[in-house]
Amino acid sequence: MGTLVTRPKTAAWATRATGTLWRTYDLQLTTYAVLLAAIGLAMAYSNSVEVGSSVFEPGSTFVRGILWAAIALIAFAAATAFDYHWLRTLAWPLYALELGLLVLTLAVGSGVGGSQRWVAIAGLQFQFSELAKILMILTLASYLGSRSGRLGGPIPILTACLLVAPPLILVLLQPDLGTSLVFAAILAGMLFLSGASLRWLGALVGLGIATLPVLWNYVLQDYQKARLISFLNPSPDIHGAGWQLFQSQIAVGSGGWLGKGLTNGTQNQLEFLPVQTTDFVFAILAEELGFLGCIVVLVLFGALLWRVITAGWRSRDPFGMLFAAGLGSMILFQVIVNIGMVIGVMPITGIPLPFVTHGGASLISLAVGLGILQSINIRQGRAEW
Repeated sequence: MGTLVTRPKTAAWATRATGTLWRTYDLQLTTYAVLLAAIGLAMAYSNSVEVGSSVFEPGSTFVRGILWAAIALIAFAAATAFDYHWLRTLAWPLYALELGLLVLTLAVGSGVGGSQRWVAIAGLQFQFSELAKILMILTLASYLGSRSGRLGGPIPILTACLLVAPPLILVLLQPDLGTSLVFAAILAGMLFLSGASLRWLGALVGLGIATLPVLWNYVLQDYQKARLISFLNPSPDIHGAGWQLFQSQIAVGSGGWLGKGLTNGTQNQLEFLPVQTTDFVFAILAEELGFLGCIVVLVLFGALLWRVITAGWRSRDPFGMLFAAGLGSMILFQVIVNIGMVIGVMPITGIPLPFVTHGGASLISLAVGLGILQSINIRQGRAEW
């Protein structure tokens, strides 16, 4: 019988293997995200000009935006280089970290109007609830992926709900209704795309609707209730709860087809619109870049989501597919709700527009999420070696 002879793996083989690995890197995914982040920096620049001080002054919105973008690029590169297979092993420690960060926020966090949403570290404000979204997606991807094909009964669905409940409640206590709704959207999207029983998912939705009166009467704050119902009022209190929506609609409507030009928005310059650098940045974008600028942003989001979905389809394991499902659900929900509240078809809930809203925690968390997705992309080829 002949002897099977194998040649040792050489440096040249390792180079070819690495080349094969990185050929599956999704350049389109990165390009669309970078373009959206660049639009976000343009909005930060515009909002820095309206303050009246130097755009490049230390601490300005634009300078902080550049700093956060640089940190996000580093986070993206690190997440891409990290082998995502380890995340399944680390899923439960990361879940514990998620809960710990949210408890820490409640203990020492600060915010506006008595809220506790940000933790100051080295002079920078961190909103750990943004990172908690990505950690929640990792946990659910690990749990649901390990039960692929066995989601026809109520037990795994209820268990997934129990996993999401603690972070959702901790965020709601900050209070941050918008982010808590994002957790619910992540859960719904991942359960649906995991192949869970539609009958039990329908029962879960019915249970959620049944709890709405309890949430309304005993959980939501008065200002949250006012925001939720203000968009339903055809004659809103423009000097009270309806002020943001009224000014936002003026900004959107005055932009026309081509907009007034960057830094030339009236609502921007006169500071009529509250939180115009964060939750209502899309109103300033519509005023200054016009309808065509809004279409460009929506096309970029559509293209980005398509690449996220494609990564999930191509994944060779349930974990990768479910992580893409969770990330896509999170981005899609935030885009729909943020733009919807700006134009008045959704209640005001304080949900940021991904990449465009000024905020370091949101941008870095998205960068980590996309980096993990790229790690999934480039490591799928290993099964062929």
